[in-house]
Amino acid sequence: MQDLHNNVSAQVVIEPVAIGTTGTGQTGGVIDLQGYGGVEFICSYGAITTTTGVFSVIVKEGDVTGTLTSVADADLLGTELLAGVAAATRVDGSTEKVVKRIGYRGGKRYVNLTMVSLGTAGTPVSCSAVLHSPNVAPVDNP
Repeated sequence: MQDLHNNVSAQVVIEPVAIGTTGTGQTGGVIDLQGYGGVEFICSYGAITTTTGVFSVIVKEGDVTGTLTSVADADLLGTELLAGVAAATRVDGSTEKVVKRIGYRGGKRYVNLTMVSLGTAGTPVSCSAVLHSPNVAPVDNP
């Protein structure tokens, strides 16, 4: 099938939550990639109201869920830096509705993503995972 709908599966990684204290983070649930060729993480940032609203993204991988380690840059599509938000980032003249993405194409079965506040913003964040390139299509529509 040549359509997107029947060739992807979506999962919530981090439910919408406000993070703001420096060093505070939200670690997403572990994604099982069995039966899929990769995953695209969609990171959403709410209204960033201060120039100290800085966020980093960390992607980890592993063969088992209990021992995930940082992903090599070669196994990422995009960079963790670009998936985060730098200080005083402005999009179209505002800091509303910032959406970034980062992909994983490595060979490990399990991955997860963490969003960490590096400033004080109180900004709501969330992340979803879009699993793609299934071994068997069409993918069930939940």
